[in-house]
This record gives sequence, structure tokens and C-alpha cells, in this order.
Amino acid sequence: MAKRCYYEILEVERNASDEMIKKSYRKLALQYHPDRNPDNNEAEEKFKEASEAYEVLRDPEKRRLYDRFGHDGLRNSGFSGFQGFDDIFSSFGDIFEDFFGMGGFGGRQRGRSSARRGADLRYDMDITLREAAFGVEKKITVRKHISCTECKGSGAAEGTAPQTCAACQGSGRVAQRQGFFSVATACPHCRGTGSIIAKPCRKCSGSGRQLQDKNLMVKIPAGVETGMQLKLTGEGEPGERGGQTGNLYVFINVEEDEFFKRHNSDIVCQVAVSFSQAALGGDILVPALDTADREEKLTIPKGIQSGELLTIKGGGIPYLNRGGRGDQIVQVIVKTPRKLTKRQEELLRELGELDSQNEGRGLIKNLFG
Repeated sequence: MAKRCYYEILEVERNASDEMIKKSYRKLALQYHPDRNPDNNEAEEKFKEASEAYEVLRDPEKRRLYDRFGHDGLRNSGFSGFQGFDDIFSSFGDIFEDFFGMGGFGGRQRGRSSARRGADLRYDMDITLREAAFGVEKKITVRKHISCTECKGSGAAEGTAPQTCAACQGSGRVAQRQGFFSVATACPHCRGTGSIIAKPCRKCSGSGRQLQDKNLMVKIPAGVETGMQLKLTGEGEPGERGGQTGNLYVFINVEEDEFFKRHNSDIVCQVAVSFSQAALGGDILVPALDTADREEKLTIPKGIQSGELLTIKGGGIPYLNRGGRGDQIVQVIVKTPRKLTKRQEELLRELGELDSQNEGRGLIKNLFG
């Protein structure tokens, strides 16, 4: 089943502001929230659909990619939507707290209020045009948090352990009912953690985490272009108190090539030919995209004019995630010699006289009337 347009789902125009998009999502999330529509599969699907649309349109990079390439562009960049309700509530906790104070209606928030999803990370990668065309595997180093090696993530000094907060009984929230809704705020005693650390770990100062560099191998598929992103699931920041680990997004930037210019899946280049080659035609060798030292034979037709285009079929960029390649477009530039030998001047003068006798009158007529 084809996915619907995200703008249509959120009932906004394509030029809608971030605030308009957020406002529309808030309205739809309240309307279709699963706790307000128990055992209603249609409402749950609409809730998930609206959440996925908001996740894309609230993010400038995802929105730009979607506006340009649609759902296929997001899929090729590694975006696959949410895995379930926990993913949604973790990502948009601030919005649901605005509604309900605790991330949901009724009892949905209980049992997970203290867990927090880890933050997503971003890595910007520069690659060459050839690497973008044919794919490459690169090693990257990401600086991220890991569980503290001394306290094993508890945040408490050796020989001690966190104590359950007496004020909130470990929930991290102080709540009260107001009719149908449950309104809550973070517990002021434990600051929403649900526990009290009397003696913090000296290595992580009670945070339970420490920074460390991690090496990763990233496989770049053939055919990518600037602005696309790859998703490495679970390579972001670790979650807190059992929360889900975030993801790492690798943003691709394809560097400009000195010889080739990219146009979608085609590549364009210029080659210079002499006046005699242009007039008489013949075969020349032009650089190929595949490797820096490979050349492709190109036939120059007789009488070609400067600026004309010739095509090498299948000499361009491979199509992303499917077979086939674009073309290599060659623009021919006819060189005019700046320095001539005496013999060359004699031959050109003789040619000029012949041109004048045979074609001069017709040329003037074509140019001026």
C-alpha cells in the first residue's frame, strides 16, 4: 500500500512553518492517541502515521530530502519510521507532557516514565564523486557516551547503590488526577530520575556515563548524492534508565570533481579538439568515471561545432538501489591555436581563400539576411 503524502496527513500546505506543523500534529495526536481510543486499530494507525509525518517534517534535513525525492529518498537514506509506541513517546515526550503531564492518558505512562531514549548523533562525511558513484566502505570515529566503567552505569560510588526516591516511590513523577486527565511534573527531590544517589561515582560524577571514541565501518551504497543520510541503528547515545539507544545518522556530502559535473545520474565533462579534428572527425580518448586512469573511445563526427554534445551511453552514475547507469555527456570545445608556424599560416591562408571562393557569398547571406 502506497504511503500518503506527509503534508496531507498533517493537513498543512507544503510551505507550512515549523509552528504550524507542530500545532497540527498536536491536534491529531490528541485526537488519535491510543489511550483515548482503546482497541481502535484505525485510530492507532492514524496516530502512527501522523507521528511519522511529524518526525520527517519537523527535521530540516529529512524535510528537504522528502521534498526533493519523496518517500523513496527517505527510504534510501535509511529512515524507516518508528518501531512502536514507545519509540514515538520517547521522541515526542515534550509534546505529550504538554497534553497530559506524563506522556499519555490514564496508565500508559506508568512503568516507563523514568526511561529515556538516547539522543541521535550526526556524522558529516565527505566523499569523492567516484566514491559516490560506485560505493565505498569507510572507517569513521564517533565520540559518544558509554556506561561508566567504574560504576557500571549506576552513577553510585563503589560499594553503594542508588536509593529509591521516597517522594515519588521511584516513578520520577509527582502526579494528581484532574478528571479524565492525569497531570504530573518531574519529582523535585530526584529531578525525575526516581532514585537518589547519596555518594556519586568519582569517575562520572553520578551521571553513569563517560565519553569514549568508537570506530565504525560505514558502507556507502553506489549512487548516493549530497544531502542523503544513512541510519546506523543503535549507534547513538545510550538511553537512560533502560531507555532505547539512539541512532547515528551519517550525512553525505559529495565533493566537487575537477573534471566531471554531476546532473542527477548523468555526468558532464568538456574535451578540447583541434580545428582539424573538428573538421575531419575521428576517434579520441576521454577520461572515464570508473577509474582515474581509464579512458573511453569517443568518435568525433566530421564538421562538429564547438559546444555540441556527444553521449557515451552508460558512462554515468549507477542508479541508487537498482540496475543501470546514467550517461556521460561530453561537450566538445574546438580549440583555436594561439601560435602558428609559418607553414601552418600558409596552409590556413590557402584554406581561407578556398572558403572565400566556394562559400563566402553564401555565408554572408546566411549571416545577414
